[in-house]
Amino acid sequence: MSYSFLKESKLFIVYGGNKYRIYTNTALDFSQTFAQDSYPVKTLHNQAKMFEEATITSANAVDFSFEIPLTKEKDESPIIDLLSELSNEQLTSFDIYVQTGSAVFKVDSAVFTSGDLSINPSSQFVIAVQGQGTKLERVGDESYTIPGTLQPESSSRTPLLVYPVISIDSLDMNNIISVNFSIQNNITWTAYETLQKSLNVTNASNIMRPSDYVVEKRIVSGTINQYQTDNNITQFDNFSTNSNITIKAVEVGKAANATPFLQIQLNPASYTARMQVADVYQQSYDFSSLDNTALETRITQYS
Repeated sequence: MSYSFLKESKLFIVYGGNKYRIYTNTALDFSQTFAQDSYPVKTLHNQAKMFEEATITSANAVDFSFEIPLTKEKDESPIIDLLSELSNEQLTSFDIYVQTGSAVFKVDSAVFTSGDLSINPSSQFVIAVQGQGTKLERVGDESYTIPGTLQPESSSRTPLLVYPVISIDSLDMNNIISVNFSIQNNITWTAYETLQKSLNVTNASNIMRPSDYVVEKRIVSGTINQYQTDNNITQFDNFSTNSNITIKAVEVGKAANATPFLQIQLNPASYTARMQVADVYQQSYDFSSLDNTALETRITQYS
């Protein structure tokens, strides 16, 4: 008997006929639940049936999440592409394969619903993503051949520390502590349950599953954390509804004007500033993009 350990898992993403090996840390999770409908069976003539029977005819969407270290070798670029690209109000879908020591699991027709970046020089640069898919299945044992053409990968993966360089309306901000940046793709699965289909359900192989979705809203937002100093103390109650915000992640050890590892341009964007009273006085700028139609063109990767 053998057991499957999370640390042994290998993650692959397949789309467009290509297969990408994605290296994650141990923050990897995926699951799918079934929707259960219950109904009372107690009747006037049979008062002893004080319980509810249940029927299961549909499955909820697959939920998954994982965290990926961004490295100098840049092999993780497909993740940011899939998170940010939007064509005709549709995200690019992909299949996820998780290979363990005894099985290979597949998430069908997956999309990313959110992604979070933290630019902080005190911790490794990572992106945490969440998403949903239509079906979770075991497709084979550990020797199963995952489809797609395996794309070349670097011989090493070098972790990265970055620090934030921020400008608002061409004004360089100083004493920045960290920046949190989030992309949210709010999707709604279209109705897929019908009475006719439910009558044909006998087991998990023919249960009703979600298949189509719509992107209801896209939110691009974040927070800039700054030490309060003599030079910026008057800015804590500031706001703007039409600004140009540039966020750069520069490798630790390089000058602020060096080529950034990652750059995000939000124009137009809004922000509000607020004070944070703690051991050290700080102020935060909560910002959001006002135009998310072509987000992929606003993110410059590894420029």
